[in-house]
Amino acid sequence: MSNLISLLGLQWGDEGKGKVVDHLAKDLKAAVRYQGGHNAGHTLIIGGDKVVFHLLPSAICHQEIKCYLGRGVVVSLDALFKEIEDAKKYLGEIEERLIVSRACSLIQSYHIKLDQLREKSPISTTIGTTGRGIGTAYEDKVGRKSIRVQDLYTETRLKDKLEENLDFYNFIFTNYLEDKKEDINQVLDRNLQQAEILRPYVGNVIADIHDHVSKQEKILFEGAQGALLDVSLGTYPFVTSSNSSIGGIAPGVGIDPRMIDYSLGIAKAYTTRVGEGPFPTELDDSVGEHIAHVGGEVGATTGRPRRCGWLDAVLLSHTVKLNGIDGICLTKIDVLDGLDEIKICTDYEGSSLSELLETMLIEGVNPSYISMPGWEKPCAGIREYEALDDRAKSYIEKIETLCGAPIVMISTGPRREDTIVRQYPL
Repeated sequence: MSNLISLLGLQWGDEGKGKVVDHLAKDLKAAVRYQGGHNAGHTLIIGGDKVVFHLLPSAICHQEIKCYLGRGVVVSLDALFKEIEDAKKYLGEIEERLIVSRACSLIQSYHIKLDQLREKSPISTTIGTTGRGIGTAYEDKVGRKSIRVQDLYTETRLKDKLEENLDFYNFIFTNYLEDKKEDINQVLDRNLQQAEILRPYVGNVIADIHDHVSKQEKILFEGAQGALLDVSLGTYPFVTSSNSSIGGIAPGVGIDPRMIDYSLGIAKAYTTRVGEGPFPTELDDSVGEHIAHVGGEVGATTGRPRRCGWLDAVLLSHTVKLNGIDGICLTKIDVLDGLDEIKICTDYEGSSLSELLETMLIEGVNPSYISMPGWEKPCAGIREYEALDDRAKSYIEKIETLCGAPIVMISTGPRREDTIVRQYPL
């Protein structure tokens, strides 16, 4: 029996983690976000309405689950307060169910400003960030100069740290980026005002999580983005600013990594990517347009269209291995309904895979495909594995073989009930 479960996207994000959380929720007592910021996006259906959360764990929709933002998350208080208000409209008061770690680093106005100016600058590499200050906030964290939640409640320390940071940032703004300074008094006042709004939600995440563990309660660790965007293991430099792989959980929450019982990976039946960066199996043709249209492939956070392509089993098998994946949930297989031919990338021609996967410098590689026939009977809405078309089952089983992990769940549509459960992870 699994009590501590990690839920990880195995591609470049947007794999459909929210629906999987919804499916597992009946057995959970706690859910924890352990990294990222409000650059993540979880689209949820609440009372028939589509709601997008960026910071709050997807499990917040379930009244019996306590939700945590661990110390690995960088928090925009403006974004958090907006999400709390949105959640209250549908869920009522969540004050007793949401806990923010005192050790979370905070995104400041100067982080957002620098992020956006860099993306526009002709002398900087365009990464395709969301422009929300996440990366620059992580830079301050690594540079040991973050404003953390705990700092909000000691005004003298907060002011000293803000003054030190603004000396640096204002020098950059005025001397290199030709922009105006940030005003220390405005920034300080804003932090002090937000501190009082945040106060009811501040808590001790490490102590709470270990209390859940002592009671043998089931805890879900929700990753944001996907493993191929991990700052250490992804397609660097076109990555996010945090460890979105399983290795981010222990420091991002405060647990022994050996405590994780089960690692559930989420992958689409094809591949998508938002923003810049290499994408070996990308389809710049009518098939890619068809997948994007049928799959509704638009970024939940940015509204940008997602780039679409065939499933890349080279990269998927790599992220399965690095994250110790015990089972895969394959999503959006119904999007491939109606295609005459479906391809899977199994190799990169003329390349040493071990060298490429060490550096993840995969720009310009030449993917090698196997081709499989499409299925006649649609997968959409099917809830039993045996009811799938034999060709769809062959496609699923081929992915299992190539990736080295069982496919334990299959999503066949957007509704919670449109799910095939072959082996329940909990």
